[in-house]
Amino acid sequence: MPEGHTLHRLAGVHDELFAGTRVRVGSPQGRFAASASLLDGSVLERAEAHGKHLFHHYGPDRIVHVHLGLYGTFSESELPVAEPRGQVRMRIIGKTHWTDLRGPTACELLTGDEVAALRARLGPDPLRADADPERAWARISRSRTSIAALLLDQKVLAGVGNVYRAEVLFRHGIPPYTPGRDLAREQWDLIWADLVELMADGVRVGRIDTVRPEHLPEVTGRAPRQDRHGGEVYVYRRASMPCLICGTPIATADLSGRKLYWCPTCQPE
Repeated sequence: MPEGHTLHRLAGVHDELFAGTRVRVGSPQGRFAASASLLDGSVLERAEAHGKHLFHHYGPDRIVHVHLGLYGTFSESELPVAEPRGQVRMRIIGKTHWTDLRGPTACELLTGDEVAALRARLGPDPLRADADPERAWARISRSRTSIAALLLDQKVLAGVGNVYRAEVLFRHGIPPYTPGRDLAREQWDLIWADLVELMADGVRVGRIDTVRPEHLPEVTGRAPRQDRHGGEVYVYRRASMPCLICGTPIATADLSGRKLYWCPTCQPE
């Protein structure tokens, strides 16, 4: 599932390509046709993201909410438009570009109140200027749940996924099964600040890189990571491979239906 930086990057692209102009909105697949007809020819005022949710604002009570889920994708191209390929839930055509949305978990037209209610259920997003990390800390500091599980709970923290979860805990030497209430306030402050920086970098470059400069392949002489997701990481999807710092095999386990990765030596219990 795309992590929060992907949605913020999409919001920026859609703002640049479509915001402030009248757009054509359609639904070649048909599942969004009724809502698309209400929006067709309207001005797309702005796009924004909160966590893993994307919002296209056409007016106070005309907001398209998109959640990509596991399989959703947008594809952007320059005009002219091409015939739809696959199941295109929503198509937006602007002055110079067009985009197709395929396979989302959600693509729906909401009112302002409905969007406010949805966002109220989400935790603070490290990529938003209005984020309040105290809200997340208030829940974490009272919880017996592991910090690894809490970081993936979108009600606690919005936008963090499996990669950022594993990597930020490694970078600060925090055992993933540490109960939230046992986490020191100083550790939480470091986690939050690191997520703000790492995820902002993800927005800029379009991939997740978490390895510090002194541990990069060109410095250490190791082979670069070979993975379809790209990016240099410490532990994510490196089960049984040697830790880049100490050489200990990276451990893995299932936690709440997701794979967890950590170094038993660098993140001791």
